[in-house]
Amino acid sequence: MSQKIIGILGLGVFGRSLAKELSRFHHDVIAIDSNPEHVQAIADEVATVAIGDFTDYDFLEDMGIQNCDRVVVASGNSLEASVLAVMHCKKFGITDIIAKARSKTYEEVLYAIGADYVISPEREMGRRLASTLMRSTITDIFQLEGDVSIVEFTTPKRWKGRSLKALDIRKKYDLNLIGIREHKNSPLSTDIDPNMQLQEDSVLVGITNTHTFERYDYLGYFK
Repeated sequence: MSQKIIGILGLGVFGRSLAKELSRFHHDVIAIDSNPEHVQAIADEVATVAIGDFTDYDFLEDMGIQNCDRVVVASGNSLEASVLAVMHCKKFGITDIIAKARSKTYEEVLYAIGADYVISPEREMGRRLASTLMRSTITDIFQLEGDVSIVEFTTPKRWKGRSLKALDIRKKYDLNLIGIREHKNSPLSTDIDPNMQLQEDSVLVGITNTHTFERYDYLGYFK
């Protein structure tokens, strides 16, 4: 696998975790923060780490940020600092700039000045936790593209003993079934008989519109 050079600007909890994980898989990381303690915490784990102001264009150039394949502006506390960092990266010609935002307003500004992707870890974690707490039958969701996902879920009580043909799940639930497990840990079988009656312990895997299927599950339609 070809190594990538990734810049991490800001080494709070999020930035440090990101830098360590990328380094663990042998990517070259250039990590920068103005807090000596944050820098020291990962000094032995990343390729290049420095104490400094990532809003300073000349300092970033001296650190080689212009050589990065992508840059993550990981400090979302100061909008001004994030904006300057994104602007500098754009001047360097970096084509993949990811920025952290603490609010919707920050997100809109960062997109407007050229960030390619903006994340809000706290908001995303809140959504994920809410999703986990509300699940009824869903055990796993693997996002493919946009709102389309592969969903793995236990057989709903209403479906047990009924055939796939009778349930007509493609029409009713916007779900294209691609596999069945006899139970949770059994191998996935893609040999699907539409006349087969679903069993109590079976696990179903299908491609669906995530939001549509989640709504059915969260509102208890499958209980």
